[in-house]
Amino acid sequence: MNLPNALTVLRIFLVPVLVVVLLTRTRTHNGLMLGVAIFGIAVLTDYLDGYFARRRNQVTRLGTLLDPLADKLLTASAFLSLVEMDAVPAWMVMIILGREFAITGLRNVAAGRGYLIPASALGKSKMVAQVVAIFLLLLGRRFEVLQLPGLAALWLVVVLALVSGVDYFRIFWREVYRPGPRAVPRPAEPLVETKKARLK
Repeated sequence: MNLPNALTVLRIFLVPVLVVVLLTRTRTHNGLMLGVAIFGIAVLTDYLDGYFARRRNQVTRLGTLLDPLADKLLTASAFLSLVEMDAVPAWMVMIILGREFAITGLRNVAAGRGYLIPASALGKSKMVAQVVAIFLLLLGRRFEVLQLPGLAALWLVVVLALVSGVDYFRIFWREVYRPGPRAVPRPAEPLVETKKARLK
């Protein structure tokens, strides 16, 4: 296993540790800061695995599959822990997580038809906003001045989740589903070739 993939696996292993710390030790200031530190380390591995994969030319199929999974596990576990801690409204987190499940399913359908839907700029912005919101909300448990900015960042995440979700569905409809005349094969084309063209 190369270094980028090892960092991704480390991020996955940090997820249950983060949940345990947040749900059992955040009543003390030291426990809360430990949870913030664990989340920070996990976020750092997300940056480093991409950096080393590009720098060392070690982009692998395993890493491509595991990296987004690790990101979703990390943010989902942090948000659900915050719900359990009564730090955020549950309905906002459900919108965020529902969007993640929907887009993951959409990408799987697209991949089955031979089309890879890349991460959009809106999707990347949502991920950054999620990380900022989680940091602020966790630190807001100790420093009250950060509670309002944390909730504002969470609202931004919800908006970006909805807008980027609509954008992914638009791309799927246009590039994968291919409604209208583009989905109709030309008579002169062999059936096999037409099927291949639809999968592109």
